[in-house]
Amino acid sequence: MSSKVTADHLARSAVVYVRQSTMSQVLGNTESKRRQYALADQARAVGFASVAVIDEDLGRSGSGVAERPGFQRLVTAVCAGEVGAVFCIEASRLARNGRDWHHLVDLCALAATLVIDPDGVYDPRLVNDRLLLGLKGTMSEYELSLLRQRGIEARDGKARRGALQFTLPPGYCWSEDGRIELEPDERVADAIRMVFAKYRELGSARQLFLWARSAGITLPVVQRNVAVCRITWRAPAYHTVVQILHNPIYAGAYAFARRGNRIRLENGRARKTSGHDRPMAEWGALIRDNHEGYISWAEFEENLRMFGENAHMQKRASRKAARGGRALLTGLVRCGRCRMMRVFYGVQSGHAHRYQCRGDDAHVGSGLCIGIGGVRVDQAVTALMLEAVSGHAVEAALLAAEKASATDDALAQALERDLEAARYEASLAARRYDLVDPAKRHVARELEARWNAALEKVSALERRIAAARAAAASRPQVDRDALLRLAEDLPAAWNAPTADNRIRQRLTHILVREVIIDLDDAMHEAVLIVHWMGGRHTEARIARVRCKPRQAEPTRAPAEVVRRLALEWPDREIAVKLNRMRCRTAAGANWTSVSVREVRERLGIPAFTAQGTAPPTVGVQEVARQFGICIPSVLRLIREGTLPAEQAMPYAPWKIPTTALASEPVIAGLRRVKERRPRNLQGYHRDAAMRLPGL
Repeated sequence: MSSKVTADHLARSAVVYVRQSTMSQVLGNTESKRRQYALADQARAVGFASVAVIDEDLGRSGSGVAERPGFQRLVTAVCAGEVGAVFCIEASRLARNGRDWHHLVDLCALAATLVIDPDGVYDPRLVNDRLLLGLKGTMSEYELSLLRQRGIEARDGKARRGALQFTLPPGYCWSEDGRIELEPDERVADAIRMVFAKYRELGSARQLFLWARSAGITLPVVQRNVAVCRITWRAPAYHTVVQILHNPIYAGAYAFARRGNRIRLENGRARKTSGHDRPMAEWGALIRDNHEGYISWAEFEENLRMFGENAHMQKRASRKAARGGRALLTGLVRCGRCRMMRVFYGVQSGHAHRYQCRGDDAHVGSGLCIGIGGVRVDQAVTALMLEAVSGHAVEAALLAAEKASATDDALAQALERDLEAARYEASLAARRYDLVDPAKRHVARELEARWNAALEKVSALERRIAAARAAAASRPQVDRDALLRLAEDLPAAWNAPTADNRIRQRLTHILVREVIIDLDDAMHEAVLIVHWMGGRHTEARIARVRCKPRQAEPTRAPAEVVRRLALEWPDREIAVKLNRMRCRTAAGANWTSVSVREVRERLGIPAFTAQGTAPPTVGVQEVARQFGICIPSVLRLIREGTLPAEQAMPYAPWKIPTTALASEPVIAGLRRVKERRPRNLQGYHRDAAMRLPGL
């Protein structure tokens, strides 16, 4: 035993620190792990009665960018003075960066703790031992940097040649000579082709995911266990669909290092996170036309463009995809003065939509930019669009019919592939059942249950295929002559009850790149510049709606308003009334409950108190909520005299007795209001907003 190990050290406990950088080392490099655990026996041989093994950091890097709870536990024990010696197989096990290493050495010197490895015993309080420990830590840090640099350069050089092999996505495999080839399994390849074809049809990864879920289609997924990879079939997940559509390997390109790591400071320490997408210019390797692809590179770039349009929460100045709603030009309208215009729908059901630019909304009080009602804009743009494409209506209709038929064929092919795989599994289960020894009843029962489950799966798929074929057969056939007649009245086809708003929006996105709107205040017109996909531009002008001038409210002094309303309404309602009358305080500010209270107290008017003897009343909003009608309908009943109500002065809140709500005249008036409604109110509002004029 070394003379540096004293009785004071032996009176405390020894700590054996065990660490390996990755989980693959933990599973594969078992000899190193065995040697580190054997240090506990060495500590007992030295004379330590209490030996603790810290192995929480197995599979964690010591470079300083990963959280190491075991190392934190070791540092805490050393600071508490509970550790007499720290055993490690080498300095690199304790730390791979100078900060952690020198910090631990300093703490060991303060707590009189030894550092012991197979080469010797080191006392950090001694100058020579501290020098040796410092050199060991520096060499360990340099060794890690050197090994990492060599490994990354070798890996990137091999990747730039296209020779580096990695886990390929479903649909591809490595050949014997190190080339990427299409998956020989037709079921996997056809499923990948179906995903890309359906995405081009639907134009949205989410819609593709929902369609696959509703159709009950399974998609291939690569399941990796260390060095073993195999294909498993699972129900579609959204991230699975996105990974297939985003991967450039399907476009015939060899791509490597598409994602990178980021290091951030957190509580004074570096923390590394992985899986962050890099721009294409920063990829480690990109070799186009390296192998046979499921799609072309142009189609891949088009898919990326569609992804950008579908990301409505990013890049607010770029064009957006169609997402439904009454507005036809959703995601296409740009303000002629600053940025993209948003679509605002009325709060009440059926109100027309409006295109509005928020302006510099990052600064409070900067105000809105420009806005215009959306119905007239949609009508003008659609008239231009229908005029431009009316000659190609038949071709578009025939193409839509072909796509519908192709969709049915794709679904049938996917189900046929699943049925073929299920029949193979059933035949395999039958052979296994036939080969089992009848005496082993417990094995025979399990194999019989698996055989029955496989047969049930085959029957379920056969029923689904039959239902899909029946649905395809019931689809009406395309009549070319009827389409020729329909081309002469294309606006009627656009306004058909079966036309969907999302389809109209997608058709608009195919033809129109963007629509720039500006206002001509001198002519009181809106100027529309339509940028077509072909590069041409068309200018159109539409007249703006001339609103009636607001009737001037009779000028009333704030003191007069407070005197009239203080006995009937609280200060908050009086402040709302003054603001509606566009009255201002002496300082030119809006009225608040505090400013109204100050005026009331100066006039000597007592605060409002609810009287229990007064008949109960309700407001206009409460009546509209109880009757299920809108507020303008309630005000109409009041103007007609059907609904009794009191108002202290114009713009003051209405008081409606609750006893009058159940009277016969009020019920009859409510019946008349509801009879004026169309039966399908929401459909009426949608059609009224989207119905466009003929040519």
